Amino acid sequence: MASLRERKKNQTRQHIADTATLMFKERGFDAVTVADVAREAGVSTMTVFNHFPRKEELLLDRIPEAVRLVTQAVEGRAEGETPVAALRRLMLELVDQRHPLGAIGDTFVWLWRIVLDSASLRARAREAVEEVEDVLAGLLAEAGEPEPRLAAAFVVAGCRVAYMGAAGRQLAGERAADVAGEHRARVAEVFDAVERAVGG
Repeated sequence: MASLRERKKNQTRQHIADTATLMFKERGFDAVTVADVAREAGVSTMTVFNHFPRKEELLLDRIPEAVRLVTQAVEGRAEGETPVAALRRLMLELVDQRHPLGAIGDTFVWLWRIVLDSASLRARAREAVEEVEDVLAGLLAEAGEPEPRLAAAFVVAGCRVAYMGAAGRQLAGERAADVAGEHRARVAEVFDAVERAVGG
């Protein structure tokens, strides 16, 4: 169980992120400064940077969660379950839960538009994908995967293609409910291909 200090820290972080998100939604990412966010959230600029080293992470605040979820899936997999099977299970659960990392949700479209409208956010998103791939390669190496870097690249590239496909359809006006089924099948296909490529 988290300590009181840790809970307060997490609450402050979430408050800052929520405040920033609303401001970016109303004004656009580039029109809002970190000082603006700090003032609106009732904290110091230093406090914002203590929780979010870069402005982009105020909006892309799921990056640490993505790393944590991937790590938990691989390290906490069931006996006899391969890392790729554990990652498949995780990604399908995220789709089913309508989690932001699962790419299905009518409420995510505005977020994607903000990212697409900002060169710095697009760059940070690309970096985040590379960070997750690096972490995954390390996890697969520890799990005994003979080609961990290649396997990680396959998983991340496949998931990215599936995610971008689903997001693109929703950005074009399709409802999340109408995209979900095909997207889920696409994610499963991605992992079928990865398993064929790396032998599970």
